[in-house]
Amino acid sequence: MCKQPEEMTAAELGMLFPILLAKHDPAWQGRYQEEADRLATALGSRIVRIHHIGSTSVPGLLAKPTIDILLEVCTDADCGTLIDTVRNLGYRYSPQPENPAPHMMFMKGYTPHGFEGQAYHLHVRYPGDWDELYFRDYLCTHPEAARDYEELKLLLKRKHEHDRDAYTSGKTEFVQYFTRLARELYGGRYAVQPLHARV
Repeated sequence: MCKQPEEMTAAELGMLFPILLAKHDPAWQGRYQEEADRLATALGSRIVRIHHIGSTSVPGLLAKPTIDILLEVCTDADCGTLIDTVRNLGYRYSPQPENPAPHMMFMKGYTPHGFEGQAYHLHVRYPGDWDELYFRDYLCTHPEAARDYEELKLLLKRKHEHDRDAYTSGKTEFVQYFTRLARELYGGRYAVQPLHARV
């Protein structure tokens, strides 16, 4: 019987799911929107905002062909029901105690035999002014930074093709630097409005 991905060690996961980089695919935006619509239908009023983040959200950017979605949910959403609902859409649940509340992530496209179909990472958080949105916007409007990011990712893939944690850690300084620049440019763009101010 095959191990499920959640039962595998980091080394086993690295071999089964290596770092893959692909030229930008314009279809990614449509796939994001289809998945966002499925989530909106299933979760309804529990969703506050939903965003396409990560490299697949930046036109023209080389990317891991995994669509990252940031899902902001109401702070009073029942987590057990939310987990069950998202699992019913074909996702695997991954508790994330080190990530912001409600400390959960979901993945689709990961099987005991490797990637199958379109891969998705669904990052679930309570409403906030999240760094990933600023970093995305900066890359979308600064092609030179996007090119530098591509070069860094290619270098890290060569070094850490089977070590996802090392690949991610290698990008941290770059991401933090350009996120700071983005916040200086766009400050507060994604701040959550008080309830009475929402339209």
